[in-house]
Amino acid sequence: MDIQKKYDPSTSDRGKDIIILAIESSCDETSASVCKDGKILSNFIANQKVHEKYGGVVPELASRAHMQNIVPVVDVAIQQAQIQLSQIDAIAFTYAPGLIGSLLVGSQFAKSIALALNKPLIAVHHMQAHVLANMIEERKPDFPFLCLTVSGGHTQIVIVNSPHDMHVIGETLDDAAGEAFDKSAKLLGLPYPGGPLIDKYAQQGNGNRFSFPEPQIEGLNFSFSGLKTSILYFIQENTKNNPEFIQENLEDICASIQQRIISILLNKLKKAAVQTGCKHLCIAGGVSANSGLRKAFQELGEKYNWQTYIPSFQYCTDNAGMIAITGYYKYLAGEFSPYSQSASARAEWK
Repeated sequence: MDIQKKYDPSTSDRGKDIIILAIESSCDETSASVCKDGKILSNFIANQKVHEKYGGVVPELASRAHMQNIVPVVDVAIQQAQIQLSQIDAIAFTYAPGLIGSLLVGSQFAKSIALALNKPLIAVHHMQAHVLANMIEERKPDFPFLCLTVSGGHTQIVIVNSPHDMHVIGETLDDAAGEAFDKSAKLLGLPYPGGPLIDKYAQQGNGNRFSFPEPQIEGLNFSFSGLKTSILYFIQENTKNNPEFIQENLEDICASIQQRIISILLNKLKKAAVQTGCKHLCIAGGVSANSGLRKAFQELGEKYNWQTYIPSFQYCTDNAGMIAITGYYKYLAGEFSPYSQSASARAEWK
């Protein structure tokens, strides 16, 4: 079977259900999903609690946990979808970017299934999948649209002309927004993962109480390293004479940090929307689960009469549902991968 040949949806699969099994293992979540004709039938995720006591993901422990989880996770996804393994038309998997040990577990498992079933293999870039998570649910953006992808490792603005035609028009020059959240939380003494805790405390705080600078970066690119430095100096200065400063003002500090990170993100997205003329705007990635960002993003759309789209929480964090929907579009376009497709920790996607 030539798995790299082009697929013509107008002929061979006319009237046929297209079922994709997808696997995601780029970091510390093991996830499997089944997609049928663009509809997600199952999206099962196994989290790894082992990293909490270390204050971050330990790559070796992550890959070991993936090896333990991958078989039962795939089995649950197939059972929940109520299909048979023999019904699958293709296997999609995350090939990049991420922790190489984690990626290897998912990619090798996907290749094994594809070889055993004699089915095509579809390699998916993690960031492209985050963007297309906005195409999973019934309400979908019109093309072209802009997508702000924000996670622990990436912050990008992408213009999306079709599921197969996307271009990064803005990205971080240093740290990602998710990293800024987590490292700020660490400075405040909050446990890992700290980003969701900042969001939790911020909901009860005053975001105007403390002021943090907004980087003046030309164009549509981002920078968060200077903000992290200013937060460090702020904490050092205020705890010098009052060791209880953080505890006494935690909610307002979190609200002020979150408000600044959000303003950095949305001011650039607003600029991109004006420059491109796009009226349909999306957000994606783990940070898009942040309640403050979701609210501010929707308010931005209402203010400028833009249509805004946010994936459900289960499709914001790392999940195989977004890999499945991307695999589905790639299947329709005949974008198959060789069995020799390798995983990559840092493969670029433009």
